Amino acid sequence: MIKYDDNRDFYRMMINTQVTVTVGDEVNSPIATVCRDLSATGMAIEMPNPVTLETPVRVYVDATGNTIPSLDVKGVVVRCTKENEECYVLGINILKLD
Repeated sequence: MIKYDDNRDFYRMMINTQVTVTVGDEVNSPIATVCRDLSATGMAIEMPNPVTLETPVRVYVDATGNTIPSLDVKGVVVRCTKENEECYVLGINILKLD
């Protein structure tokens, strides 16, 4: 595989777009937040509170038009970094795309 500048196997696209995140079980309420970047195997999203590593999440990216389809991701939290008092950045490992 090709290694990029930050030692990743896949290029990371900075998208900074609105997403809906469900943390843990599907019965939990979805949270509207921002996805900062996306690659073939992972993504980084902003959250108002910390989330425990290995917690399952579902991230939905709505279609921006007819040319780009919606993205429904099932993944797991692999990193949680406090950026400030109101923002934690979660690293999500993508397990399944719908």
